[in-house]
Amino acid sequence: MAKAHDTHARRWHVRGRVQGVFFRASTREQAQALGLTGYARNLPDGRVEVLAVGSPDALDRLETWLREGPRMARVEGLETQAVPPPEPLPAGFRTD
Repeated sequence: MAKAHDTHARRWHVRGRVQGVFFRASTREQAQALGLTGYARNLPDGRVEVLAVGSPDALDRLETWLREGPRMARVEGLETQAVPPPEPLPAGFRTD
């Protein structure tokens, strides 16, 4: 298992039509395919928050996907923030 200092983490806030369109489940599928761990959760203001941990390349690829999202979503904005990897590192990718 990778150590926290060997990995990178990013947090995104995605706004638009991103709740009720399978955004979190689709994000989990993308993240798992890229070997990332973390979570996707709905926020009360209608945005989705995504935290992912893994390689910089995989994080870049997830960010590219987040700009579009699944077929039924309409992404209107994406805020990106590099954050320290959480400790302990997440074991998988969950949707809250």
